[in-house]
Amino acid sequence: MKSFLEGFVYPFKSIGLFFKYPKTIIHSIIPVTINMVLYLSTFFIIYSMIMEQSAKFTGADASNAGFWSEFINVIILIVSFILVLVICYFVLLIIGGIISAPFNENISLIIEENLTGLKTNYNPGFWKDTWLNILSEIKKISFYFIFIFVFFLIGFIPLIGGIISVVLSSLFSFYFNALDFYDYPMTRRYYTFRQKIRITTSKPLYSMGFGCAAFLIMFLPFVNVLLKPLCVISGTAFYFEKQYGFYTK
Repeated sequence: MKSFLEGFVYPFKSIGLFFKYPKTIIHSIIPVTINMVLYLSTFFIIYSMIMEQSAKFTGADASNAGFWSEFINVIILIVSFILVLVICYFVLLIIGGIISAPFNENISLIIEENLTGLKTNYNPGFWKDTWLNILSEIKKISFYFIFIFVFFLIGFIPLIGGIISVVLSSLFSFYFNALDFYDYPMTRRYYTFRQKIRITTSKPLYSMGFGCAAFLIMFLPFVNVLLKPLCVISGTAFYFEKQYGFYTK
């Protein structure tokens, strides 16, 4: 349990690295801006449509709308708000992840070289680097949705399926977020996807604790866009501290 808690608090302990290595802030501006526009556009377009359709469906937009019309409309909007947040999470995970991958790579590289004191030999060129990071994102996303789909099917098991599905989906999301933010230094070493999974699994409690915190950060509406670079920074730092024995200064 101690290892889980240590992993959980690590992203918050890493906030100071932003200010210690200010280049990370500069490299965060473009991906944060892109993801913010993407996230807000997705949220407001979808939720505005739901609000309009819900008001028409329940009759809440009528001047003589009764109590139950208003009540049902509010319930629909509350449930829809949660569902839209889930949709936005996946949009940020898929589209935002692919778009921001090259920028996050630069942030991760800055942290690696400063914490380890070693200059990396990784220099594949801009286009190859971009392609490697985008390809890595596509592999991770495919891996994630294969398991999520399986857990979705488990949810149809009578009585207990729904509970099992939610528990397994949550635990797997914790694991995936650890894999996602450890990934940048592993991609720089040209590790295969199987190697990345094996490394992430090698210290399960640390990974699950870190992944749990990263998942909660990434699910927070609007704040997730601003804090995603923090997850990249902390994931890189945590990876070297726990996998290779490099400790932060």
